[in-house]
Amino acid sequence: MTGSDPRPQPVIPLLPGLDASAIDTSVPHPARMYDYFLGGHDNYEVDRDAAEHVIAVVPEVRAMVRENRAFLGRSVRFLAEQGIRQFLDIGTGIPGPGNTGDVAHAVTPDAQVVYVDNDPIVIAHANALLAGHDPKHSSVIHADLRDPESVLRHPRTNAVLDFDQPVAILLVAVLHFIEDDDDPAAIVDRLKQVMTPGSFLVVSHGTSDIDPQRAAEAVHTYNKGGARIVARTGAQIRGWFDGLELVDPGLVQLPLWRPDGEVPGDISDIWWYGGVARKD
Repeated sequence: MTGSDPRPQPVIPLLPGLDASAIDTSVPHPARMYDYFLGGHDNYEVDRDAAEHVIAVVPEVRAMVRENRAFLGRSVRFLAEQGIRQFLDIGTGIPGPGNTGDVAHAVTPDAQVVYVDNDPIVIAHANALLAGHDPKHSSVIHADLRDPESVLRHPRTNAVLDFDQPVAILLVAVLHFIEDDDDPAAIVDRLKQVMTPGSFLVVSHGTSDIDPQRAAEAVHTYNKGGARIVARTGAQIRGWFDGLELVDPGLVQLPLWRPDGEVPGDISDIWWYGGVARKD
């Protein structure tokens, strides 16, 4: 596996107020595993080991995360083309090419973006990404989706975003890390409360619908590594959009959401749904 991986550990430039002890390298972290699945280098041996165990059971996972990154890009581009200028990206993960700001600014250079994550490594890399950016237009905050008030009431969130104007709230590949005991529906409902008419909600999420047996095996393997994940049904995921209007084509497997080109004939190995909905 990765026990003899010769790569050096990443050197992380921490933000003021965060020290090295804030980074727990004894257990895998979803954002760092995701980075590894995408072929990145901002991860630790513990993350690589856990990710390789998942790959051994579900080799399709790499295709899934690539499709998710592509869905993020298409959805952000669509929203920017609809006139959205404000983006709240919660659970942003380690920024890479095609991140929310890159895509939004390619369409509208004055887009305002707040990145949110609960991993100090993500915060450090997002901060480095934003070096030289106007803090009135881009910011990164250390907060946890399980406490939506910590996101919505954060001073830097409110310095960048005006919730009296339309905003896109992105929950891309993050809600499946929220366990049922933490009440993801209540979390999403709280976020929807700050959405003024014309705002959008974006969600992508792993599902148990497409291949229930293998999805259960994947969840079991993932959770054994210490990072927790929950696969949910399309009906459960669709419920989070209640009160909003799903834009075409609705809640669908990721490759089917407004593809840039022809969709491959067999997408049965992409066990994720994605959808975008508007508040009228």
